[in-house]
Amino acid sequence: MGHADAAVRLAYLLTGDRMLAEDLVQDAFVRLAGRLVHLRDPGAFDAYLRRTVVNLGRSHFRRKKVERAYLEKAGGGAGTQTIPGADRPLEDREDLWRALGRLSPRQRAAVVLRFYEDLSERRVAELLKCRPGTVKSLVSRGLETLRNEIRGGYR
Repeated sequence: MGHADAAVRLAYLLTGDRMLAEDLVQDAFVRLAGRLVHLRDPGAFDAYLRRTVVNLGRSHFRRKKVERAYLEKAGGGAGTQTIPGADRPLEDREDLWRALGRLSPRQRAAVVLRFYEDLSERRVAELLKCRPGTVKSLVSRGLETLRNEIRGGYR
């Protein structure tokens, strides 16, 4: 059960939605179930699960982006949303979730994996399938966006 709890926490930090997080983790376990017999190192399960959750989260946001683009093109009016209180300092967790929601999915994944999961830049790069320099850039830009949100300096 420890694997599931940690995976749901990770997915929640990536998405900000408890129900979606649970769905992503359930999908991750289903995908990994058929591959368990192929694991050479049982200790690697956490890494596989974490990577699968991150990839499923990225896929979710990719689909949402396509849906929004389609709705905007079709005249559905799903344009950008304004966040109440974005011009004042963050005072509670709800505001922090909103600020995290401003990050791109890749930035959010990099920040969460780097600081919440306390993974090295190299390990985050492996999970996100990019170079460590890209992780540094994603984290730096993500933190800058969060700082702007906290200071109320978001454009």
